[in-house]
Amino acid sequence: MGVGGISVWQLLIILVIVLLLFGTKRLRNIGGDLGGAIKSFKQSMKDGQKDDEPQLDKKDDETPSPTVNSEKTDKV
Repeated sequence: MGVGGISVWQLLIILVIVLLLFGTKRLRNIGGDLGGAIKSFKQSMKDGQKDDEPQLDKKDDETPSPTVNSEKTDKV
């Protein structure tokens, strides 16, 4: 007995059918695309964490600067 009630022979038959339907080249392309998407997702998660950390530190260190009210007068 295999995974979830499916035997090893049944898994092999399913694998052969998938290979016949899609072909090895198309499965390789799908695998490469999926791997690239996962890699890109992980990279963007790391970049997002790096971007968030400095912002948290800056907010604690910064003090609000005083604002200066300036009014313009129209000259005639």
